[in-house]
Amino acid sequence: MKHEIIEKNIGLMALLMVLCVSIGGLTQIVPLFFQDVTNDPVEGLKPYTALELEGRDVYIANGCVGCHSQMIRPFRAETERYGHYSVAGESVWDHPFLWGSKRTGPDLARVGGRYSDEWQRAHLYNPRNVVPESIMPAFPFLVEKKLDGKDTARKMEVMRGFGVPYTDEDIAGAREAVKGKTEMDAIVAYLQVLGTSITSKR
Repeated sequence: MKHEIIEKNIGLMALLMVLCVSIGGLTQIVPLFFQDVTNDPVEGLKPYTALELEGRDVYIANGCVGCHSQMIRPFRAETERYGHYSVAGESVWDHPFLWGSKRTGPDLARVGGRYSDEWQRAHLYNPRNVVPESIMPAFPFLVEKKLDGKDTARKMEVMRGFGVPYTDEDIAGAREAVKGKTEMDAIVAYLQVLGTSITSKR
């Protein structure tokens, strides 16, 4: 009889469904907030340098995350192609994280050190110079855009507020560290560090 009441009352059924899904979701999600494996950085992880941090912003600004994920799932097909599967401790200082959900292009979680700086520059300038079948857009303007560094120190201060262990020295030297660099220099620096905390010590 009680079952029939629920089935005939759409509002009550919806409420009970939301309640059940919420309880189920919370029992899976809440424990993750207290596990070391999801909250502690992996051994050897270092915060992005000023130039790498600026490169990350260039990556975001140009929509790279729309076509490239940074999350290798623990399946053989993925680990054989991209390398060691991604672990939560690699992303604890990424705000926001850039795991992505689409792979129009390959995953970039372990791209750091896989190609030379020169290759990365040529690829970004015009992808078809190095990968003839590539459908990736070209970014030649990155060579021309200079970083002024006026907001770099502030970005690092904000990140420190989120728990990224930047020192006062890091912040004080941020503007000088990016002075005279281009957006191309910055994004290449960022790409070259992706995934290196697992594959080798920085």
